[in-house]
Amino acid sequence: MSESSTQLACALAAEERKLLACVHCGLCLEACPTYVHTGDENDGPRGRIYLMRAVEEGRLGVESRTFARHIDRCLGCRACESVCPAGVEYGQLLEAARADIADAGQKRGWTSRALRFVLRHVWLHPARLRFAFRLARVFRDSRLPRLMLRAKLTRLLPARFGFALALLDSSSPATLSAKVERDTRGPEVENANPARVSSEPAKVTLFEGCVTEGLFARVNRATVRVLEANGCCVSAPRGQVCCGALHAHAGDIEGARKLARQNVAAFEGAGDASVVTNAGGCGAMLVSYAHLLAHDDAFAERARAFSSRVRDVSQQLAALDVREGARMDEQTATYDASCHLLHGQRAQVEPLRMLGAIPGLRLVPLEGSDVCCGGAGVYNLLEAELSSRVLDEKLARVRDAGAQILATGNPGCHMQIGAGASLGGIPLRVVHPVELLDESYRRAGFYGVADDSA
Repeated sequence: MSESSTQLACALAAEERKLLACVHCGLCLEACPTYVHTGDENDGPRGRIYLMRAVEEGRLGVESRTFARHIDRCLGCRACESVCPAGVEYGQLLEAARADIADAGQKRGWTSRALRFVLRHVWLHPARLRFAFRLARVFRDSRLPRLMLRAKLTRLLPARFGFALALLDSSSPATLSAKVERDTRGPEVENANPARVSSEPAKVTLFEGCVTEGLFARVNRATVRVLEANGCCVSAPRGQVCCGALHAHAGDIEGARKLARQNVAAFEGAGDASVVTNAGGCGAMLVSYAHLLAHDDAFAERARAFSSRVRDVSQQLAALDVREGARMDEQTATYDASCHLLHGQRAQVEPLRMLGAIPGLRLVPLEGSDVCCGGAGVYNLLEAELSSRVLDEKLARVRDAGAQILATGNPGCHMQIGAGASLGGIPLRVVHPVELLDESYRRAGFYGVADDSA
């Protein structure tokens, strides 16, 4: 039996007690976006687990196209985990199944082959990855993607290419304070509303993330400013790399483990300081290092210690006496939950509490805010048709909410909803919640520049 087949067998064995406790209540089906849209039992968690067990028991070959198709069509949103009475950790089973499929060497489409090449030959090499993101930023900031989309030149190209351009364009900075965007951190000045800090500031470390630092560096800068304004001493350890989520979701478990070891080692020098993230997908992956490296004698205990320190920025702020900023009541905002932030890191109310620190912010509810937007890493490019159907439903709910601003805590969700809104002609500014709080702090003069005109 191959190593990845053993991974699936071990994953199923670890979940055996919970699987036997399954009462077939169907709650996982109601929570599963792909099942809701296809109505196919095999496109729901229950059906996929049945297929996994059939492979593990030898009743179905791992090379089966049926097995690969239904496993590939899973968004990996993990909404099923939150509603499962038996507590089945489906996400771990999914990654093991995808490792099986990858190990079997089944022929895949060109997009899947391209993804695996990029993950192996670019993502695992930090210098190459930084260069790739630098090129992406230059192309994005040239405004060529936006011009091509407006001129409808993408109609001459494959639909996936057009959507990829929209994704890149949607990562462009929203209209915030030009001064704060230029500054890495706010200047240290006296102001009328100083941070409420103890004699010993809380030491935290920032996990920068590859996509966040590559395309959303402004979110990392805003995170640092907001944490420092609330009495934290923030550092970003050298040597940190991609979290490995894309590798794990694509079935490259060894690639994910390689990155995990590097990150565990990079953050050990910070002692027991919290590891703060601002990307739901990254945070959920970092929390799972304890499972990912559980059988690595050299890293198992170190990974458990690391995972126990991981906090989303909203969770870190929830543990503090968060400062209120200036009023922001000129526009209406809504919040869409990142699947992995909600189901992986269990951050449910904390992001809303962070937005609650902005006086006067008109926050309207978004129906289905806990339902996946269809982004799921690069799912929107690999399974474009089904992703589009899931996104269309999300955009319909956004229209109904009538908000001008949508806050979400994951770069993938940001780009997916932003691209869909742009292509659909929906006037919407997509931001990270910490960006709104950062803007509120700027207006209050916490960074030395007060602005009451906005």
